[in-house]
Amino acid sequence: MTVSGLAGRNILVTGHTGFKGSWLSLWLDAMGANVHGIALDPIPGALFERADVASVLASDRRVDIRDLSELRSNITEISPDAVVHLAAQPLVRDSYLHPVDTFSTNVMGTVNTLIASMDTPSVEAALIITTDKVYRNVEQTTPYSEDDPLGGEDPYSASKACAELATHALEQSRTRPGMRITTVRSGNVLGGGDIANDRLLPDLIRSFSKGQPAVLRYPDAVRPWQHVLDPLHGYIRIVERQLSGHAVPPLNLGSDPDDSMTVRQVADAAAIAWGGSATVIVDPATDHPHEAGLLLLNSARAHAEIGWKPLLSGRDAVNWTVAWHRDVDDGLSPLGAMKRDLDMFERLRSSQP
Repeated sequence: MTVSGLAGRNILVTGHTGFKGSWLSLWLDAMGANVHGIALDPIPGALFERADVASVLASDRRVDIRDLSELRSNITEISPDAVVHLAAQPLVRDSYLHPVDTFSTNVMGTVNTLIASMDTPSVEAALIITTDKVYRNVEQTTPYSEDDPLGGEDPYSASKACAELATHALEQSRTRPGMRITTVRSGNVLGGGDIANDRLLPDLIRSFSKGQPAVLRYPDAVRPWQHVLDPLHGYIRIVERQLSGHAVPPLNLGSDPDDSMTVRQVADAAAIAWGGSATVIVDPATDHPHEAGLLLLNSARAHAEIGWKPLLSGRDAVNWTVAWHRDVDDGLSPLGAMKRDLDMFERLRSSQP
């Protein structure tokens, strides 16, 4: 692994038992950081358990981020240098079914995490992860930049936009001198080990593995598809910069807009990569909950501020994800597959000018 400015640092990841949190925890450990986690229990069959991510952690705690007192107590005990806040209710369709839980977790959970971090003198940096869906989506063909208006037509998107506003308000009104706070908005991530329902690649792989046609709800929708390691690379760069004493503005970490793919194109690429009899069909029903049809991000500011750019194309992300699952099915351990992909990404990163 590349020598990192995070070596020896205490880094707290909230939501570390989730998909992105598991990948980030393993990567931070490989960089020499002391990684601590605060989260709810992982869902059954989660990557966190399959890859035994707990074995690399300095501490692994079960805390509901909606409980400020408990959260503050645990963050005080951990005494981290930086907090990466991933804990969330992350699914659009679940937000329609559970709007109260979505808002309480995504808004008040973020507020509590920030307040507890501000009340802990060791914390020098906080990185708040939101989503590409924080923007008021008007189906524009121009990629959204960080100065575009926030909004949201579904509870998930609105809750994440509210988290952005709450973060800004607390940063302006309550931040300790020397503490740096940043929000970051990344796209729809793909990668090995994701088993969440109502996410495109996990749904496709579940269908392919059963020999069943995969069913698409919105085949023409366009999203900033990206491999999970691309935005995590950005998160790491931001925290390194924060801990070196620099403020970082809110940033988009999206895929190249010229590399945009529809849901159907992603599904077709996955079927080709899977091989065999993998097929894709379109659901004829039209009564699905609202989801945006077109969403692209402009990440020029991230390139200017932290030197970040996506290293994998959307098709690369699909191929890496399918290969991960195929290889694990063939006997490679989930942890071994994660380490292999991290090594490949690190080689790709080190080859860049």
